Amino acid sequence: MKDKLKLYLVTDSDILKNRDFYKCIEDALKGGVTTLQLREKNVGGKEFLEKAIKLRELTKKYNTLFIINDRVDVAMLCDADGVHVGQSDIPVDKVRTLIGKDKIIGVSAHSVEEAKNAKDGGADYIGVGAMFNTTTKSDASIVTIDTLKEIDQNVDIPKVLIGGMNLNNISLFKGVNIDGYAVVSAILNVDDIYEECIKWKKAL
Repeated sequence: MKDKLKLYLVTDSDILKNRDFYKCIEDALKGGVTTLQLREKNVGGKEFLEKAIKLRELTKKYNTLFIINDRVDVAMLCDADGVHVGQSDIPVDKVRTLIGKDKIIGVSAHSVEEAKNAKDGGADYIGVGAMFNTTTKSDASIVTIDTLKEIDQNVDIPKVLIGGMNLNNISLFKGVNIDGYAVVSAILNVDDIYEECIKWKKAL
């Protein structure tokens, strides 16, 4: 799983504006995205499930991990590889009861305590951040590099950084044991998504 977390794309159709959602995501998968998370803040349950079912087929085609944000029910209905939950969502152990032992659970963590609790609860990986200010999550609190290093020293499950990650700042984390980078606007906001993902693959 660790190799699959390297280039982790989180969807946001608002950033894509009027571009074709599925074509943009497929371009990213062709370009080398290794994990795709469906996170759509402004769609209803029916549309979210429709997107999940279609993206499940695309991710199978490109051998990409498929993670659903928050919605354990949707993850189960589309047979996603796993689910990602935040600190205010269903606790990890309850998610595990619902989703089974073979599925992946990711948990957002902003502190050493949250990271430890995620691991103890049965998380397979943690999403650490926000590392920088980000337009895609206005209420995100910033995690310092010192806190990140402390998390790295105390928690031995895979770690993915999220929040304002781009090709200009990932070099700041070369000295820390990081398994992947979760990206939203740095990929989805560009004109040529495929070529941008190629650049990320080379950089990583």
